[in-house]
Amino acid sequence: MATKAKPTDEFRDHISTVDDQGKRVWVYPRKPKGKLYNYRKYVSYVLLALFVAGPFIKINGLPLLMLNVVERKFVIFGVLFWPQDFFLLVLAFLALVVFIILFTVVYGRVFCGWVCPQTIFLEMVFRRIEYAIEGDFTKQRALDKMPWNTEKILKKGAKTAVFLLISFLIANIFLAYIIGIDELQKIVTEGPLNHLAGFGSLIAFTGVFYWVFASFREQVCTIVCPYGRLQGVMQDKKTVVVAYDYVRGEPRGKLRKNQVRTEGDCIDCHQCVQVCPTGIDIRNGAQQLECINCTACIDACNDIMRMIDKPEGLIRYESEEGIAEGKKWRFFTGRVMGYTAVLAVLLTALTTLLLTRDEAEATILRTPGQLYQKTEAGHIKNLYNISVINKTNHEMPLTLKLLDKEGTIKVIGNELVLPAQGIVEGVFFTEIPEEMLTGLNSEIEIGVYHGEELITTQDTKFLGPAK
Repeated sequence: MATKAKPTDEFRDHISTVDDQGKRVWVYPRKPKGKLYNYRKYVSYVLLALFVAGPFIKINGLPLLMLNVVERKFVIFGVLFWPQDFFLLVLAFLALVVFIILFTVVYGRVFCGWVCPQTIFLEMVFRRIEYAIEGDFTKQRALDKMPWNTEKILKKGAKTAVFLLISFLIANIFLAYIIGIDELQKIVTEGPLNHLAGFGSLIAFTGVFYWVFASFREQVCTIVCPYGRLQGVMQDKKTVVVAYDYVRGEPRGKLRKNQVRTEGDCIDCHQCVQVCPTGIDIRNGAQQLECINCTACIDACNDIMRMIDKPEGLIRYESEEGIAEGKKWRFFTGRVMGYTAVLAVLLTALTTLLLTRDEAEATILRTPGQLYQKTEAGHIKNLYNISVINKTNHEMPLTLKLLDKEGTIKVIGNELVLPAQGIVEGVFFTEIPEEMLTGLNSEIEIGVYHGEELITTQDTKFLGPAK
């Protein structure tokens, strides 16, 4: 007898991993296999290799990526950013957000299923280790239910040890993206007692990663990650998602020998449900909160369709409009073109600002509480404080010159030498003939030079006699 899909959207009232009493429902997904799963493995291998190699790759002596929040120093693709460049980071972040929105509008949650670090580590690293040690989903369920014995202790102990080891390795790489590979090597070679903060961070990160991938798992996608909840807002009926073709598949019915089939192509085998890493039934409808578009259900369904001599694609990448109305998918919709235009503007602005960005940034201020001084030659002197940030990876001896007025600048104490990726501070006198001044507060422009190269300029006020 044929069975039909649920007539209500009751499944949308709660997530699949929580029961009616509010308790966690542990997900035991069947080990996936198939063409798309193999493609996902290849993508994962490349991304994992890039993740591991990233801290060791340097461009012009700077890391490929470093986000040092503690020292407020950020390196992206070998370009050094300081807090003064915060507007550039905001612009880059906005461009990334718009790109993700654009990608989601067109392709749904492809990022979640194919690129997201949470999915890659959980599905392509930790679960595969779990399958190797404990077996497929039926053996895992049986192992959890059996009393503690030698087999359970050995398997659970081995899995825990391997999980902790991998979590520790991930923590080291993750920390390298924060403090840099050179600082991480110091922690490793000089011992934890000499770097208590760094070693403590390693232990903390290891604990977090182990807990996420050994226990919390898919809850990250369904509870913590905001992207899953935003997808319903960003997607529409034209968005391509992993979807069940209910037009072709309904009504459902078991396959029986020597009987003319009057039902749809779905034989209600539940293979798509068993293989789902978040425990949902894709046949309930597209745009489910828990669906990460991992394509495991596509591989499982295609395998069944081949076995019963039915066309593949009962579950496939498709839009809701394509399934319901049979319309051919179009890339350039109004929303896509709108987001593309915004993204183009942001990228153009970001590229322009990066290309015109100074190698150093100076802050020059009159020393607080100091009045001007008058020299015997009738010149006026002001005392200034200067702070210069180096955005490059090479040292720069600096000289200061007045650009818009005649006068001299004399640095007090040591000469200004700007260290690589560092900051130099100093104090200097600026002396200008009184006749060059326009009043109590005159605008002056000071150039900061490295040799004969003008690397940045700074406008400031010069205090003189009232006229």
